[in-house]
Amino acid sequence: MSQAEKIVITETQVTWQDVVAVARHGAQLELSAPIWARIENAQAIVQRIVTSGERAYGINTGLGALCNVSLQDEQLSQLSRNTLLSHACGVGAPLSDEQTRSIMCAAIVNYSHGKSGLHRQVVEALLALLNRGITPQVPSQGSVGYLTHMAHIGIALLGVGNVSYRGQVVSAQQALAEAGLQPVRLGAKDGLCLVNGTPCMTGLSCLAIADATRLLEWADVIGAMSFEAQRGQIDAFDAEIIALKPHPGMQQVGINLRALLDGSEVIAQSKGIRTQDALSIRSIPQVHGAARDQLVHAIKQIETELNGATDNPLVLGSADNYRVVSQANPHGQSVAMAADLLAIAMAEIGSIAERRLDRLINPHVSGLPAFLVANPGVNSGMMIVQYVAASLCAENRQLAQPAVLDNYVTSGLQEDHLSLGTNAALKLHRALENCTQILAIEYLLAAQAFEFLKEQRFGAGTDVAWRLLRERVPAYDQDRWLAPDIAAAAGVLKDPALLQKALPNLN
Repeated sequence: MSQAEKIVITETQVTWQDVVAVARHGAQLELSAPIWARIENAQAIVQRIVTSGERAYGINTGLGALCNVSLQDEQLSQLSRNTLLSHACGVGAPLSDEQTRSIMCAAIVNYSHGKSGLHRQVVEALLALLNRGITPQVPSQGSVGYLTHMAHIGIALLGVGNVSYRGQVVSAQQALAEAGLQPVRLGAKDGLCLVNGTPCMTGLSCLAIADATRLLEWADVIGAMSFEAQRGQIDAFDAEIIALKPHPGMQQVGINLRALLDGSEVIAQSKGIRTQDALSIRSIPQVHGAARDQLVHAIKQIETELNGATDNPLVLGSADNYRVVSQANPHGQSVAMAADLLAIAMAEIGSIAERRLDRLINPHVSGLPAFLVANPGVNSGMMIVQYVAASLCAENRQLAQPAVLDNYVTSGLQEDHLSLGTNAALKLHRALENCTQILAIEYLLAAQAFEFLKEQRFGAGTDVAWRLLRERVPAYDQDRWLAPDIAAAAGVLKDPALLQKALPNLN
């Protein structure tokens, strides 16, 4: 985990970039004094309720279908501990460290509103895990939107379960001891606060936004390379024509494509060789642009959720004049729908890329050597990588099936409509990884196609992108082990610095 800048939560809006800085780049997370005051005010309300004996869900009652069972005194601390232990029942492979860190960061943002009511020392303990690189091992499966993932994070505060620490998986108890930290003793409502809300789907979605943003930029670059390699008809990207359909994303893609292809002799000398190109070639602004517009919508939905109070119950006012309200803010419908929509958008980016790359290797339409190899026959060339892309597209079609449409009844009919937002965010992550690999394959093939056209000058941006890949992957002269080439191309797409370094004017 590299050390990066510091992110301080204040009374201003938190962005998805803030979450990514903490989760992926190791930025230290801090809370400002006014935020700590909010958290302490909410805890004072909880203490007043405990003292008064007024019944309030999750503060001095059981949970879910047990909401009418009243508890008191030592039972309240035991309830918090038991909540974490009983809810930490996820299954499957663990989340990556950055995924778990994104959830922890989003949870702390939720508590920063001062509407939850957990003790200050619990938030301090979560911050200590984040800032010292102690990352709970969280099973990836088992959430209907909330509960299990955060419970596995919460038990680490008790010294229970395993964590990733200094490059190894060790017991939480050992990591806390080595870091000089004490297990946390929980009080009233602490356990419920630790498992409630929408930080799982929201934190995970923030990471997905970062990946989708980067991939959409690369899609324009690689799509432009394929367009050029197939000697596309540039009139389809004419500024006046594109402006007649004023979707914002489409306008930006048109600007990008024209800049990337500027000065191309290949394009200039190919003008008029056909009346129009196949749709996968000439509709890049329309398809890529639509995905960009859905990303803008998803960002709005996810950042709104990130900056909302998503606990149940919520505590309002002060210890002298308060309200405790049971409601449904932990229901993550907005994030679930946004993640599902973004999965559809990114599946489409992969789908059109697969159609473009198929045309590159097909001698019936490419005008290039079959399967982009000089001696086809004895060499299979790039034939089978298209199979791989088709397989990934098929999987993305399955992943594009909306999770939010599923519904199951939990907690004895008490929780009978569920968002499945964490499932939506996790399958979005898988779709993004598949899309990365599809674009990496197209990048590899478009760069190989350039080898047969390099007597002419390429576009200002496409030439840079071609040379960037050639620094890592040599031209394909005869059959060789291709998997490392795809991995190297994918590595370029995953490095934000390379996009900025090679193509600084792209938006």
